Amino acid sequence: MEIKKRHTGQQLWNQAKQLIPGGNQLLSKRAEMFLPNQWPAYYKKAKGCEVWDLDDNHYYDLSIMGIGTCVLGYANDEVNLAIKKAVDNGNMSTFNCYEEVELTKKLIEIHPWAEMARFARSGGEAVSIAIRIARASSGKDKVAFCGYHGWHDWYLSSNLADGKNLDGQLLPGLKPLGVPRVLKGTSLPFNYGNIDELKHHVENNKGEIGVIITEVSRDKSPDMEFLFQMREIANEIGAVLIFDEISSGFRLNTGGIHLLYDIEPDMIVLAKAMGNGYPTGAVIGREMIMQAAQDTFISSTCWTERIGFVAALETIKIYERDHIGEYVAQMGEYICGELTKLFKKHSLNIEMAGLIAHPYLSIKEDNPLVVKSVYTQEMLKRGFLASNLIYVSKAHTKEIVNKYIEASDKVFKIISQSIESGTLDSLLAGPVCHGGFKRLTKKD
Repeated sequence: MEIKKRHTGQQLWNQAKQLIPGGNQLLSKRAEMFLPNQWPAYYKKAKGCEVWDLDDNHYYDLSIMGIGTCVLGYANDEVNLAIKKAVDNGNMSTFNCYEEVELTKKLIEIHPWAEMARFARSGGEAVSIAIRIARASSGKDKVAFCGYHGWHDWYLSSNLADGKNLDGQLLPGLKPLGVPRVLKGTSLPFNYGNIDELKHHVENNKGEIGVIITEVSRDKSPDMEFLFQMREIANEIGAVLIFDEISSGFRLNTGGIHLLYDIEPDMIVLAKAMGNGYPTGAVIGREMIMQAAQDTFISSTCWTERIGFVAALETIKIYERDHIGEYVAQMGEYICGELTKLFKKHSLNIEMAGLIAHPYLSIKEDNPLVVKSVYTQEMLKRGFLASNLIYVSKAHTKEIVNKYIEASDKVFKIISQSIESGTLDSLLAGPVCHGGFKRLTKKD
């Protein structure tokens, strides 16, 4: 597959960095996270798992698939048709759209323990809504958290007490500039699987912790003993237990991944894949807790906009009808199995890790960011968007995946030979990618 040129996107990206702080709205999509000075950066069209850049080069996306938003594939025909009908009938009105009630009923049907819902248009703001409601319900200010939960003040305030508090949660080095210092000590981090850290916070903040929030899973299968112990502690201290299912929800099953296990939180947060790329976010929970939203102020004009609700309803319909979770699991297992064979074939110290729905390459070689950068660069030449992280989608057919595996075989051979000869660095045509995520490092 011949890539003629990809200069236009990089030129625009360089302009963007002079006009937009950081260049764009999302750290995960910055060109430097993939391949500085070479990444196409912008797209003209996306369909299924295929992407066309500004120079009309065609790629198969075997990387982050819109940061995990499009499990049905880009521009799904059925979802798009439902959206077009909604737009034609008016996406906004003085009245409320009826789809808001339909989506609430559907989410409660999927999650029988829940009784009410509130909505937003992104994951980060949905988590902040959940935190506000939980604080209002418990009457306590302090939040004990585990995992990555967004950019808002309540979360970043953890780094006011110690600039390294968030390092173990996913994104090291986050600066809390602009977060009021009076929030210091209100958000208390603990590491996934370490229940003693949570107990330590409870002991040292007697009667003050009103919220416990965790990701059910990110890089590995849920630690059920840990989650059950968290449930018990929340009950004992009168705290609201929130499961952040923004990344884990709507992948291996329809709804939150906790449904696959015998555990119930008090609230969960859903977003990302629930709308297959259209902005949507939901907070669902028990009535006695959710009603506390009436005792505070949570309101926004565009949370009433129709498209997010319509997209979520259509996406859920397809998930249930086509058993998307089963397909993603099977394809994820196939990809991991085939890549593992390649690592062994080329004697590379790389392992597949993470959830089967969004596995990642855990690079144990020296200079893992160089290995990742060379892999991305060489796969790009062959018409693939490839990184160390793969979000599996329904659009990843066996035929496309086999093409990806074939190209990876050739690239891993090059990488293996260059490592053996000590010439890996010389393969790069530009700088090494940035290592903003914990899972990019050698100590993964």
